[in-house]
Amino acid sequence: MRIKSIVGLLFVGAFFFSCDDKDDAATVDNSGPKLIVKFKFDPTQERLNNLGLPSTVPPGNAAQSPVFNKISSHYLELAPTAYTALGQGTVLYRNAETTAGGANAIDFSKAIIVAEDEVFMAIPLKDIAAGSYEWVRCSLSYQDYNIKVLSAGTEYTGTLASFVGFRNYITTFNSGGYSYAVNGNRDQGYWAFGLQGVSYSTSGQAPAGATTVPNPLAATSPIPTGSCVVTGKFASNLVITGNETQDVTVTLSLSINNSFEWEEVNTDGKYEPGVGENVVDMGLRGLIPSHQ
Repeated sequence: MRIKSIVGLLFVGAFFFSCDDKDDAATVDNSGPKLIVKFKFDPTQERLNNLGLPSTVPPGNAAQSPVFNKISSHYLELAPTAYTALGQGTVLYRNAETTAGGANAIDFSKAIIVAEDEVFMAIPLKDIAAGSYEWVRCSLSYQDYNIKVLSAGTEYTGTLASFVGFRNYITTFNSGGYSYAVNGNRDQGYWAFGLQGVSYSTSGQAPAGATTVPNPLAATSPIPTGSCVVTGKFASNLVITGNETQDVTVTLSLSINNSFEWEEVNTDGKYEPGVGENVVDMGLRGLIPSHQ
């Protein structure tokens, strides 16, 4: 089998999301009612474009819904209205940053990386500004997921670690049973990929600007170029009074509906990098927040 052909063209012309393979979920504060945040990965959730509008896979392309293992965010904010500028809402979380690698970067060693339905963070409700919140803004920084690749008629599973924060300072991280030593800054789009059941791994840097980052508020509250701030609206506003007596759980449901997309050479719906099928997008395809 042609191991090089499986991965050598995997990331040509693509831009990816990223994360690491750690189990550092936030410690829950049991001293009173809390706001608890969790993630969900939904392959059936509506597939959106950068403006938050429904999007289908264009003719000539094909896509698959990857199997997500872990995810991380470096920024989380509640926004009262569609006109609230990024950073002007109630900021719930921001990952530590460092200049250890030169330019300011997310300190990946401090990242909170969780699986579906694990607690990402928990904050006392009394510490959150009282108000009625319509929107959530979540800047994703890392993804770890499995994809299927086809080579010479045989299908393989590979694990992709993708760093999508604006810049990450990374020492060493593990993904899919492989260890990757970086020891420096990596810009948005750094990735690492390893095959399962076959001893092969590689890493590289994807070009910026091609990933879908759904923001339905693009007209009233834009996001900076190079950021990964996915925006979603509550079905009913999240109201915080400061006098809550029970925990409130916010679930951030992310659409992974055909989110791994490539240009077809063989029109069989199978991803075949060895025949020149290039990835064109790996952006998460929407955010629906809910609370209970």
